[in-house]
Amino acid sequence: MAAVDPPVAALEARASACADRLRSADRVLLASHIDADGLTSAGIAAQALERAEIPFETVFEKQLDEEAIAGIAATEYETVLFTDFGSGQLEIIAEREAAGEFTPVIADHHQPADADTEYHLNPLLEGIDGASELSGAGAAYVLARALEGEGDNRDLAGLAIVGAVGDMQATDGELRGANAAIVREGVESGVVDEGTDLAIYGKQSRPLPKLLEFASDVRIPGITNDERGAVSFLSELDVECRTDGEWKRWVDLDDEERQTVASALVRHAVSRGVPAYKIERLVGTTYTLIDEPSGTELRDASEFSTLLNATARYERADVGLAVCLGERGEPLERARELLANHRRNLSEGISWVEENGVTRETYIQWFDAGDEIRETIVGIIAGMAMGADGIDRDRPIVAFAAESDEETKVSGRGTGPLVANGLDLSAVMGEAARAVGGDGGGHDIAAGATIPAGEEAAFVEHADRIVGDQLG
Repeated sequence: MAAVDPPVAALEARASACADRLRSADRVLLASHIDADGLTSAGIAAQALERAEIPFETVFEKQLDEEAIAGIAATEYETVLFTDFGSGQLEIIAEREAAGEFTPVIADHHQPADADTEYHLNPLLEGIDGASELSGAGAAYVLARALEGEGDNRDLAGLAIVGAVGDMQATDGELRGANAAIVREGVESGVVDEGTDLAIYGKQSRPLPKLLEFASDVRIPGITNDERGAVSFLSELDVECRTDGEWKRWVDLDDEERQTVASALVRHAVSRGVPAYKIERLVGTTYTLIDEPSGTELRDASEFSTLLNATARYERADVGLAVCLGERGEPLERARELLANHRRNLSEGISWVEENGVTRETYIQWFDAGDEIRETIVGIIAGMAMGADGIDRDRPIVAFAAESDEETKVSGRGTGPLVANGLDLSAVMGEAARAVGGDGGGHDIAAGATIPAGEEAAFVEHADRIVGDQLG
């Protein structure tokens, strides 16, 4: 990446040091997280290592705790590259490094622990916001640019953008900061197209009625979660929304037809009393992966990231990685099957939250799904629930789900305005979890923790107090 300012230049210097260490290794163990950001991080790093002719093996971890790090140390690799995690576990990793078990190289964007290592690439160390300006995939991309190998690796910008979008870093509808620099490189290298379009998930793959019915980011009465309403809305437009009796997708419409639908959607939202600030969210910046076929989930960064989330969260990280590495055929079909299952689970999870509601404390709101919602997706559902009927956007939401008989998974989600007012869920999750015998961390706007089962009420009490202190 071009050194556009001192923080980015300093980040590139860290990347160069990490790249030099990787080049000196006989072989590397690549360890990564399992969400969309983690999978794209691994995809970027794997291709960069292969192009640099550095032998490697890849492993994935749902949670990088002491047990997982011990397992990594047992592989007897002298060099371990951590992507999309590692910074928050530096104290444990540093102990293993001091014992001579392995040399860590970290490309991460989460809040670092109170320890450090020589080869540590993290935007937060240089004053770049890791929650909104550079994702784990972005950090892996900066490292890949330093590794180079065959070519400059700018063709990997598309995966970095998918990772950032999957990590919910498209603040106010677009990627900013160091992420925007990666977008520019992707556009310049001809792998990404940046444009303005309807900011609704599913423009590539969903039939128009389903596109509108399931558009939940901006809830429009008479259309959102209303199949008949969506069909009626489309039928009244002067647009051919069907071909050969089948509903078209958004990608099948021409520019004039899209403008007609979008304008009518805005008018409908206004007539139903949707606030102007919400209506503005109907249009945003889109990121298209040019080399992927039109009409597929891989063409749109948002849909691509959702497809990836549907793999590793159901114990099939190998499928997600294969898709990131360009494999199609059977891996892509398996990913689509997992995505269909993922969508059903998300829909059922949101319905469960809407039916059971949340409990409001002074500063936070929360729900305990027990074993009703899978612990690997409860954070996604918590984020999707923000702004739903009966759930506030003016206070963070905390969600619990059973991880095992002994442990409970905790996920926290906030909003941009809450973060601007002082919310830091990484600190909330970490401090509240440690107060009840667990641990946690993440970002200011989204974070997670694992706590002993039965400590949920105590966690809520601590979290509510901490959020109150943060928001004054």
